[in-house]
Amino acid sequence: MLVRRYERVVRASAMTVLSNRDRALDAAQEAFLKAYEKLPFLRKKEAFGPWLLKITRRCALNIVKRNKNLKPLETAYDCTVERQNGELDEEKLQLLAAVMNLPKSEQQVVMLRYFGGHKVQEVSDILGRNIGTVTKQLSRAHHRLHRILKDF
Repeated sequence: MLVRRYERVVRASAMTVLSNRDRALDAAQEAFLKAYEKLPFLRKKEAFGPWLLKITRRCALNIVKRNKNLKPLETAYDCTVERQNGELDEEKLQLLAAVMNLPKSEQQVVMLRYFGGHKVQEVSDILGRNIGTVTKQLSRAHHRLHRILKDF
């Protein structure tokens, strides 16, 4: 149940660090495995979402460390977002690049809300933030994304 709930957002979180879809999938799988192994040590059940995202980020960074030729996404952007005919979808690449330029807190809420498909209340619960804070962060993210994408 937890994998189904968090799968998309964990993959998206791994993509904020890695520049390769397959490696991001590996990081996500590794994060779920580590979370499962450490689940008995989680003190607050309501902190599962942020805790899992921290594990995901560490797993993705470990993949970067293990593969010296990789660079974090912030410094090297080579994401494979493809159309059904196999061509790169430039609009999706631009949108993902714009999301990567947001502050980390706004990246989290955008990924959970739109990549993960969670409702605003669920995002609030996952991150342990006030619903007003999440709403404000989404609003700021929309404004920044509009400005960033306008330049494209």
